[in-house]
Amino acid sequence: MNRLANKTILVTAAGQGMGRAAALAFAREGAQVIATDANPRLLEALPAQPTTSTRPLDVLDADAIQR
Repeated sequence: MNRLANKTILVTAAGQGMGRAAALAFAREGAQVIATDANPRLLEALPAQPTTSTRPLDVLDADAIQR
C-alpha cells in the first residue's frame, strides 16, 4: 500500500517476534527499514525486502549505539 513511503524506520529486536513482524509490516507499507538485532543470524533469516537493510546491534551496548 505505500502508506509509509518516504519514511525511514529503525526497528530493534527485528530478528524475531514483534520486532520481526513490525519490520516486515513497515517494509510492506513502503518504508525504508533498518532492522537491527543483537543476533546477526536472526537478521539473516528475515525475508529479503528491497527497502530493508539489516545491522547487528545490541541496544544494551552504549558504545554500539553511538557508532
